[in-house]
Amino acid sequence: MIRLARRILKKRRAKIISLAPSQKLQQVHQAQSPKKFSLFHFAKRVARRLLGKSAADISAINEMVDAFMAAGFNYFDTAHTYLGGESERAIRECLVKRYPRDSYILANKLSYNFINQEKDIMPLFENQLKICGVEYFDFYMIHGVSAQRYEIFKRCRAFENIIELKRAGKIRHIGMSFHDSPELLEEILTLYPELEFVQIQLNYADIDSPVIQSAKVYEVCEKFGKPVIVMEPVKGGVLVNLPDEAKRILDGLNGGSCASYAIRYAKSFPNVILVLSGMNDIDMVRDNTAFMKDFQPLSEKELEALDKVRKIIRKQNAIQCTSCRYCVDGCPKDIPIPEILACINRRIQYNSGEGDFLSGFYYGVHTKNRGRASDCIKCGKCERECPQHLPIRDFLAKAAGIFE
Repeated sequence: MIRLARRILKKRRAKIISLAPSQKLQQVHQAQSPKKFSLFHFAKRVARRLLGKSAADISAINEMVDAFMAAGFNYFDTAHTYLGGESERAIRECLVKRYPRDSYILANKLSYNFINQEKDIMPLFENQLKICGVEYFDFYMIHGVSAQRYEIFKRCRAFENIIELKRAGKIRHIGMSFHDSPELLEEILTLYPELEFVQIQLNYADIDSPVIQSAKVYEVCEKFGKPVIVMEPVKGGVLVNLPDEAKRILDGLNGGSCASYAIRYAKSFPNVILVLSGMNDIDMVRDNTAFMKDFQPLSEKELEALDKVRKIIRKQNAIQCTSCRYCVDGCPKDIPIPEILACINRRIQYNSGEGDFLSGFYYGVHTKNRGRASDCIKCGKCERECPQHLPIRDFLAKAAGIFE
């Protein structure tokens, strides 16, 4: 991993924080500081706290928004598919109603599961504007492009529609979030040169993964001159909740949090303009904004430490699930797949003692009144939806053998 990272990072500037977005992005946001393009995915997870819509929940989210904005960051990411629309409502209540429109950058997405034909796109888009309470989106992307979903988007002329929406002034910048091969990415960027950015998964655990192919996908973006937005820099918490052996390695560095090293790794790539980080509470906001306000690229010593951590993670053979929950939507047996995979990981990490007991205990908690691993009918829908391309059916069979 170190050789690969060095090869890609050798072009980085001494101060990556001064790296401006592409010329096209600069033209629209001339008044925005480049630093403000550096963080964070916010609304997907925070919006869970709005489900109850209590005054305390809203107050807590407002506190997070205020701390985030006060630190000099202003990019907020949402999607209609997140939490059944609650994410977009959280954006409206806690951001749009409380801040001037030109003070924040709002990103939204066109998700395949809301469209069956071209005529579905415009009503969906207008509804997204309405729910969020805005007249335009700063960033709008085709969501979660994979080979299978690409066929749906092509059939519905999704790319052509967002290009037209940009021309109409309803979108400032168009792009896509991508979960497939570098070959497919090259095909799409060749067919649709109007796309201005690509959102990809990039972290130090996956950089050389033959499944995710982060490095090769990143290099395609560079080849086509497309700025990169990074998702999953901490792999849904996997690179935060590290095994003790790995955590001790990072603790021996400069005192940063586990999250800080993962996010700084992603932001150290020269073509990266944004790093998205899901934050659940005010402490995460304070930590993330603190180490990104005066961003420093990783040193050689830190890169070597992350390489050691990556090897420890892989040695455990843990399941690399990010808990995105795409696999759960539409599961005919309502199986809580991310929670079950987390139980397997816990069993792997703590193969004796209290941790071993708790993995089985939590399996019972998560499957109570829901589908169990053995209820899987092997339809394969979960695997088709998984951005990590995990063999979920095999893992469920393994979980049934362990916990049932």
